Amino acid sequence: MFRILFVCHGNICRSPMAEFVMRELVRRAGLAAEVAVASRACRTDEIGSDTHAGTRRKLRAEGVPFERRAARLVRREDYERYDVIAAMDEENMRDLLRLTGGDPQGKCHLLLSFAGEEREVADPWYTGNFDATYEDVLRGCRALLAVLEKRLPAGEARA
Repeated sequence: MFRILFVCHGNICRSPMAEFVMRELVRRAGLAAEVAVASRACRTDEIGSDTHAGTRRKLRAEGVPFERRAARLVRREDYERYDVIAAMDEENMRDLLRLTGGDPQGKCHLLLSFAGEEREVADPWYTGNFDATYEDVLRGCRALLAVLEKRLPAGEARA
């Protein structure tokens, strides 16, 4: 099982959007049995809160399935459990580097770095623009999926 963890500040807007988008991309690629996807918060502000209404509206409009959930905090043990940890912005990366002792296994990346972009995913908490966030998340997740498909042994991922 290959495990992916998305992280953002509060785990209510960007990281759950990435979690649900990636789950759907993985399902469509026939990899659901081989890839687990989750999301967490770097900060405690929204722990226990459900996904932001704007994120839910955008996912619904794009036909991406989602379920009710509660924001959870990333923990040190998550570093050992996940193969890739994708952060939405530089602040999240700093939090991850501090939490993991400098990312000794090289698991932490900005999500858009998989698409060859060294920039942050637009934060709808400040902009209110869930469309821009969705476009960033989709671009990053598609690129991450392409990397993942190359890593999985041929034939293992698809029945």
